[in-house]
Amino acid sequence: MTQSTFADIEDIGTAAGVVWGFLNDNGSTSLTALTKGTDLPKELALQAIGWLAREDKIVFEKTLRGRLIVLKGTQQVCEAA
Repeated sequence: MTQSTFADIEDIGTAAGVVWGFLNDNGSTSLTALTKGTDLPKELALQAIGWLAREDKIVFEKTLRGRLIVLKGTQQVCEAA
């Protein structure tokens, strides 16, 4: 069996907890700010984001500069004019 560059399930779950905690403490954030703020490698951060998205814990918010990762239930509701 070849060694994978992907983290095992336990590492991804732990990283998901770190990401959730960061979002809970800091609010919506970009992937760059998330990886800097948590010291997670980008690949592991992306896997953790996928984990949280699959568990319906986060949403993605489009901005003029890209997308933000937002803890579900904390995003502001935009009303149409």
